[in-house]
Amino acid sequence: MNTGEDAAAEAKPGLGSRILALLARIGLGPKFWHVVKRVVVGTFQDGFTYAGNLAYLSLVTLFPFFIVAAAIAQLFGRSSEGIHTLEAFLRTVPPDVATLLRKPVSDVLMARTGNLLWFGAIVGLWTVAGFIETIRGILRQAYGTPSRTPFWRYRLGAIGMIIASVIITMAAFSFQVILTGVEQFLYTIFPWASEAQRIVSLSKIAPAIALFGALYILFYSLTPSHYRKSKCPKWPGALFTAVWWLLVTALLPKILGTLGSYDLTYGSLAGVMIALIFFFLVGLGLVVGAELNAALAETPETGLEEPGKQENIAS
Repeated sequence: MNTGEDAAAEAKPGLGSRILALLARIGLGPKFWHVVKRVVVGTFQDGFTYAGNLAYLSLVTLFPFFIVAAAIAQLFGRSSEGIHTLEAFLRTVPPDVATLLRKPVSDVLMARTGNLLWFGAIVGLWTVAGFIETIRGILRQAYGTPSRTPFWRYRLGAIGMIIASVIITMAAFSFQVILTGVEQFLYTIFPWASEAQRIVSLSKIAPAIALFGALYILFYSLTPSHYRKSKCPKWPGALFTAVWWLLVTALLPKILGTLGSYDLTYGSLAGVMIALIFFFLVGLGLVVGAELNAALAETPETGLEEPGKQENIAS
C-alpha cells in the first residue's frame, strides 16, 4: 500500500552516492582518483629503485657540481660565488647533512685552482650530466616514451643545463644580496616604512622560490618533447617536489631525534647515512612529481586528447 513511499526511497540517492557527489563538487571526482591511482602504481613499480639511484648519484655528483660552479664563477671573475653557491644549497638541506658536507666540499673548492680546477670542471660536467640523464630516464619511464635521440645530443643538452643552472644560481644569489641591502637601508633610513620593509622581507623565502623555479626548469627541460610541446602541465610535479623537499628538510631532523642515538647503529658513517636517507626521500618525491605530471598528461582536460597518438612517441 506504501508504493509511493517505496518509490521515493528508491529514487533517493544513498549515503555513498551523496558522498561521491560531494567529493566531485570539491574537485575529488573520478579524474582525481584516476590520477592518484596512476601516481601510486607508478611510484611503487620503480620509484624506490630510482630514489635509491638518485640518493647514490647525489653524493657522487655533489662535489663535481660545485667544482663546475667554482670554475664558472672564476670565469666571470667572481671566485667567491662558488662558496656562496654551496652555502645556498646547504640552506635547503637538514642541518646534519649541511654539517657533513660543508667542510669537505669547501676544502675541495679551496684546493682546486688554476688548471686543476678546470680539469676537475671538465670531469665534473660529464659526471653531473649522468645525474641529469638519470632524471630524464625517470621522466621517460613515467610517460612511457622510449628514447630515439642520439646519446651525444642528450649529453650536450645536459651539460648546457648544468652551466645554465650555475649561472642562474649566481644571479639569484646576487639578487638576494641586493634585496638584503635594500631591506637594511629601509630599516635604517625609513623606520616608518613598515609596508615596504615587509615586502622586501619576503626575500627570505627566496630559497624556496628558487627551489621551485629550478625544479620547474628541470621538469620542463627533461619532459619528453611531445608532452613538453603540448598543453600537459609541468608545474604540478615541480611544486610537489619542492614542497616535499622542504618538508623533508624540516621534519627529518625531528624524526631522527626521536629514534635515539642512530650513531650507535652506523658509527662514524652516521652522517653519511643521514645524507643518503635525505637524498633518497627527495628522490622519491621527484619520482612522485614525474608520475603526477605523467598522470595529468593522460587526462583529456589537461593532456593529450587522442590516446591513440600517444603510442610509440619518442622523446
